[in-house]
Amino acid sequence: MTSLRELVEERAGLDDMSVDTLQAILSDWQILADLSFSDLLMFCRDPESGQLTVIAQMRPYTAQTVYHEDLVGRTYEATERPQVTRAFLDGEIVRDGDPDWSTGVPVREEAIPVPFDGRIIGVVTREGNLSTVRAPSELELTYYQAANDLSHMLAEGSFPFPGEDPERELAPRVGDGMMRIDATGVVNYASPNAVSAYRRLGVVDNIVGRNLELFDLDDQAVLEALADGEPLESEVEARGAVVLRRLLPLTRGHHVLGGLMLVREVTELRRHERLLLYKDATIREIHHRVKNNLQTVASLLRLQSRRMTNEESAQALAESVRRISSIALVHETLSQDSRQRVSFDKVAQRLIDMLAIGLTDPTRPVEMELEGSAGELPAEVATPLALVLSELLQNSVEHAFVHEGGAVTVVLDRRSASLHLEVHDDGVGVPEQWRLESDANLGLRIAMTLVESELGGTLEVRRSEIGQGTVCEAVLPLPR
Repeated sequence: MTSLRELVEERAGLDDMSVDTLQAILSDWQILADLSFSDLLMFCRDPESGQLTVIAQMRPYTAQTVYHEDLVGRTYEATERPQVTRAFLDGEIVRDGDPDWSTGVPVREEAIPVPFDGRIIGVVTREGNLSTVRAPSELELTYYQAANDLSHMLAEGSFPFPGEDPERELAPRVGDGMMRIDATGVVNYASPNAVSAYRRLGVVDNIVGRNLELFDLDDQAVLEALADGEPLESEVEARGAVVLRRLLPLTRGHHVLGGLMLVREVTELRRHERLLLYKDATIREIHHRVKNNLQTVASLLRLQSRRMTNEESAQALAESVRRISSIALVHETLSQDSRQRVSFDKVAQRLIDMLAIGLTDPTRPVEMELEGSAGELPAEVATPLALVLSELLQNSVEHAFVHEGGAVTVVLDRRSASLHLEVHDDGVGVPEQWRLESDANLGLRIAMTLVESELGGTLEVRRSEIGQGTVCEAVLPLPR
């Protein structure tokens, strides 16, 4: 699908700043559609041929749409959309004209020019279905009046507000609750949902006809923003209820006419957010305690190994310490991140650093290096994979370099649906007839069991095809 930027560059040749201005309108024009009970279309114009192209479309939540099909990308001759053409040429709002019956229902069109840097870069049309026209209610009249005010602001270049970045997912919409206030802060109209939102906050008296300073919990900030003609988004909490408010000043030139206050009760949303934060903190604390307990066990085993007189038993305890420490590393990482995902590159590097100190003999130094990246992995993958890497590294150091040192390289290769972990050394290599299934030691058997049973992958151990040494390669499917 062609993007707005590509459409505009191809059909109108506008620069980046002009495109950014149009995109800013698209980010906030749902309000205008809902207040107008109308579909919105945005047009650009070819400066040479005069052809008009629809570059964006918005349907209202508050009324039935006029256009069931997608019009984005459709091109019109100048004569097919005379009001749009006039808005481009004259730079003024065009409202006159007979209803359009091309869709099978009478549609009244209003063309609003979009100015930028002294020229008209686009036109937004409001297209309302006249077949549903009836005597409007007070709510509908208030909506229409607010829509007309926003249309004038759009034509003046003062809407949307520069620099405003409301919390889009939670930002109140017209249907959530709306109040119309005058320039002094007196409420002229409040929708039923807006009244209910303030009831939740403990405001039981009628708010229509009263000034915000008499009942609003954050009236000073709202009134100051209104006087300055600046938008404001704020949140108030009282009696266990949370209400999100968004103030849209309505201006004409430099004169403040009043404002729209959109309100939305978000009590349950905030409660769920707090529960999630508490849950995340609890999970991190559990990982922290598990890490501490594992480190305690490792320390006890380390003390026990120092008292062992049997070299084989001491070695077995040392291997257990390294395995426990590998698991503790993952839990330490998880205790610092609430997403239950681990940057495995950091875990792998810390494992390499830890094993390089604990395993290598100064008389036979072994260099360990990490290449590639695994990215972030879920905890259920990272924990067994860390243990697999630890076993493969330990196996290389202990069996590849019998008489002299060498190098071990760990390669992480993340692909679209799988992760490849490769550990290769330049040591003596496995014998020609060696088989993983029958000849593997305890460490390799642990690694194979983890790869196949826990991670659903495969493990292969083979002689290096380039030079000497051994290659251990694990291929793991990644969860989608």
